[in-house]
Amino acid sequence: MRKGHESGEDPVPNTVCRPRARGTRYAVLGTVLLLACAPPPPDAPTVRVTIPAGSTFRAVTDSVAAHGLIASRLWFRLLARLRSADRTVKAGIYDLPDGAGAWVLLDILRSGRVATVRFTAPEGLTLLELAGLVEARLEIPRDTLLARARDPALRERLGRAVPTLEGYLLPETYILPLPVSADALLQAMVAEFERRWNPAWNARLDSLGMTRTQLLTLASIVEGEARHDDERTTIAGVYSNRLQLGMLLQADPTVQYAVQLATGERKTRLLFKDLAIESPYNTYRHPGLPPGPVNSPGIKSIEAALHPASVPYLYFVAAEAGHHVFSRTLVEHNRAIEAIRRAEARSR
Repeated sequence: MRKGHESGEDPVPNTVCRPRARGTRYAVLGTVLLLACAPPPPDAPTVRVTIPAGSTFRAVTDSVAAHGLIASRLWFRLLARLRSADRTVKAGIYDLPDGAGAWVLLDILRSGRVATVRFTAPEGLTLLELAGLVEARLEIPRDTLLARARDPALRERLGRAVPTLEGYLLPETYILPLPVSADALLQAMVAEFERRWNPAWNARLDSLGMTRTQLLTLASIVEGEARHDDERTTIAGVYSNRLQLGMLLQADPTVQYAVQLATGERKTRLLFKDLAIESPYNTYRHPGLPPGPVNSPGIKSIEAALHPASVPYLYFVAAEAGHHVFSRTLVEHNRAIEAIRRAEARSR
């Protein structure tokens, strides 16, 4: 008889098997957890999954499973309960990586790292044009954006005591969480305008004797005229000179805006009859600045309006490649127009 048996201990083979079995269970559990924590491959495609507000975690699990992102609904729910994640998943639209472990997926859903969209608003767009672009790129109905931008309650909430948000929607590239609403977009654009507004500009406004809306109105005219950055301050200087002398601004962007308000369409090339349109925005008929901005000016045009060049010019006309010829007198201006016409005729 063996000594272990004499002492009442279990035989050696049984003693060895127990820890070996326990170690196997731990190894399996460890392997499962490692798989759950596995990051997706670097080039893994994403799958768009929508989690509606108020969804139960069972519904969340079903949705993730239906997109082929998990192999076991039961294991996903058990892991979520283990991490207390079954009550903290946030609603939203997600781009979940294919091939990621359940732990990684739960991290994304708990943190609310929803899918985003990149949206660029170019300089010089009117509110009507912005609404059309938003409809095409973000699938927000055009009329919805226009209505929200003109809604007094929303403007008050955004701190804008103006008829519309025209001019206060900063042209910029925005990274927006999905889904994007009209209110969220407008709030982001106004917030970016405020973030980029230099507090030192307030003192400059006082020295110019202008309100912020008046400044943005002048900047929007500069934006509508300028095609080259090095001409922005000169164009601003011309209009500043006209304002000081009490001359009509005769700015084409204001007429384009008036025509667009009346017809819904923006004309790139104005006719003489368009200059007679009756509108407070028509600076060929009404002196001073129009009631508000005629587009959304960029920072460079705002800075040009704040610091217009000290120039003797009162006139300018578009020439080749978007440049302008500036003149001191009407006689010089008419000569410049004739010279440009002759040059155009020779190039045909």
